Amino acid sequence: MHYQTESWGSYMPTRSANMGDPLERIERLASENAVVIFSMSTCCMCHAIKRLFCGMGVNPTVHELDEDPRGKDMERALMRLLGNSSAVPVVFIGGKLVGAMDRVMASHINGSLVPLLKEAGALWL
Repeated sequence: MHYQTESWGSYMPTRSANMGDPLERIERLASENAVVIFSMSTCCMCHAIKRLFCGMGVNPTVHELDEDPRGKDMERALMRLLGNSSAVPVVFIGGKLVGAMDRVMASHINGSLVPLLKEAGALWL
């Protein structure tokens, strides 16, 4: 198992989570930390979103779906949740779905991302 604690914040291995419904598992994992990113370790957009948050001083929890034995099930559940064909990256802030790369970047550009991060306790300044 690969841990990326230094460059991406806290990496949480998802192997030990319960064996229930993938969507329930996603909701549970998303609610455990202020900022949660569901990612693939080889995805360039995932890399960019992790860099964005780290560059802002946020310490996201990253779940690499390609390193999880049930990651494919979670990926399909995320695709259903988002209603599109690209499942990652998906960002939750304060346990609430923000969305994929396009929604996160739009929030960053229009200035609504920082207040969300502050409200969730992920950013203090």
